[in-house]
Amino acid sequence: MKHIIRWMPAVVLVLFAQLLVAQAKLDVSKFEEAIRQNGVQVIDVRTPQEFNAGHIQGSKNVDFYNAQFGAVVSKLDKSKPVYVYCAVGGRSASAAGMLIKQGFTKVYDLAGGIESWKRAGKKVAR
Repeated sequence: MKHIIRWMPAVVLVLFAQLLVAQAKLDVSKFEEAIRQNGVQVIDVRTPQEFNAGHIQGSKNVDFYNAQFGAVVSKLDKSKPVYVYCAVGGRSASAAGMLIKQGFTKVYDLAGGIESWKRAGKKVAR
């Protein structure tokens, strides 16, 4: 019992740090600045139809609703930051949580999704 109590603060700190990473939401300007860096992975978790209607340049479409979502994202490079977005933020928040559970440590979510991107006047690719 003593050993469990002694390690408890460290375990709580690690779990809290993971929660913070999973909740790392960036506004449009910070997201845009971050994805301009080399070595980042930008994932659009919307459906292929949504993606084809307009997406952020350079993003890869990995449909959150596809049964293979977990298997596909597990092949991403865990040492590189992952930036995720969806339509308004719900799916990307769930996707970010899944990535954290798979061992990704640098996961960032676009607050408000691509809708906030468009409202900010940012271009979308087709």
